[in-house]
Amino acid sequence: MFTYHCLNPISPLGLERFDGCYKMTDEANAADAILVRSANMHEMEISDQVKAVARAGAGVNNIPLGDFAEKGIVVFNTPGANANGVKEMVIAGMLLASRDIVGGIEWVESQKNESNIGKMAEKQKKQFAGCEISGKKLGIIGLGAIGVLVANAATHLGMDVYGYDPYISVDAAWNLSRTIKHIQDINEIYRECDYITIHVPLMESTKNMIDGGAIAMMKDGVVLLNFARDLLVDEKALVKALEEGKVKKYVTDFANPTVAGAVNTLVTPHLGASTEESEDNCAIMAVKELRDYLENGNIKNSVNYPNCEMGTCVAAGRLAINHKNVPNMISQFTKILGDTGVNISDLSNKSKGDYAYTLIDVETPLTEEMVESLKDIEGVLKVRIVK
Repeated sequence: MFTYHCLNPISPLGLERFDGCYKMTDEANAADAILVRSANMHEMEISDQVKAVARAGAGVNNIPLGDFAEKGIVVFNTPGANANGVKEMVIAGMLLASRDIVGGIEWVESQKNESNIGKMAEKQKKQFAGCEISGKKLGIIGLGAIGVLVANAATHLGMDVYGYDPYISVDAAWNLSRTIKHIQDINEIYRECDYITIHVPLMESTKNMIDGGAIAMMKDGVVLLNFARDLLVDEKALVKALEEGKVKKYVTDFANPTVAGAVNTLVTPHLGASTEESEDNCAIMAVKELRDYLENGNIKNSVNYPNCEMGTCVAAGRLAINHKNVPNMISQFTKILGDTGVNISDLSNKSKGDYAYTLIDVETPLTEEMVESLKDIEGVLKVRIVK
């Protein structure tokens, strides 16, 4: 029997994917797995009972990845599960920035008690007029799951799409429309595009990537959209550019004191993936990842451990070992098993940065004594018998 705990409300469509071998617990430290959305886990004390954490979403800034890796806790996310919801918000953001729809709605609300509001509207509508997005150049920084969907949708709206991503995956490349121009120099995006949207993860290397220098290169009247993370943009420099008219509009999904109420800024309260469909999809994927890890030892879509899959175990037993990525680990594992008369039928070892993961299928039943011997190896973080 496995136990799980939810730090945030998780879609029932996902939780119902847990079968009778699982039960929910109210205690996080009594759980084998934890599901989370936005709850901050940085200050939490996590027990050795916890084997995995699944973030029902893509961003993992609320999870201490390094600390959990050191404890042998695998952290999963759900890339692509909420991509369509964010894509639709980006398209909506471009339309709202191009036509002063919000200003028009607010004007009508302010004049709702006027009996001749219809005639007044005909006179006032010019102040809310804007431009169409068809025929304009859209620059997309980051061609992951969301960026690809935005790019393909924009081409169908008649936009000329430029995409920048030096690390684009094979899957993303295959899914990208052939009409999209793959740009090698990000500065070309800044110089050429009427609209720029950011879809990269927040890391030290991407923090404040849209700074004063990048903004200075942009076309006058550019529209910037940010549905990724607020810290990707130097928002103080951006507010100055908005006030000076260099940037026409800033559309962001991250409310903070710098941008809330800033001139020519449209701020939404983190609505990007806040749809029923996105929440359902993220929960379903998160539960699927947790079950495959707990039941089979397989890792897919982890952000702090390598992907490692060996399907369903058909041997007598399977070991899952989380360990440091240092030399001579495999030989130590195989020696301990060999000394106890255990024959290995299959083995997979993968690494990611400072950490590694090994799955071992064996032809004879495993014992807790073997597990304890493996745990005693320096650099081993967690060992469990999967079957």
